Amino acid sequence: MESLYLLLPLSVLLVLALIGLFGWALNADQFDDLEREGWRVLEEDRSLSLNGERTALDLGQGPSDAQPGESRP
Repeated sequence: MESLYLLLPLSVLLVLALIGLFGWALNADQFDDLEREGWRVLEEDRSLSLNGERTALDLGQGPSDAQPGESRP
């Protein structure tokens, strides 16, 4: 019974903190453009090429499509 005196206020504080965090996310425009962010993950990032050279993935070749004799790191 004594544990309820501790757990009940802690659970209320946790709920209030979560509501505050959700309110902050709403005010910080975190949920404005959900569709664009979903597609952003699927876009290719060409800036990851090393030294400006095109890699096999940049050329549309998968790891199994590598040319014979090419060394893979």
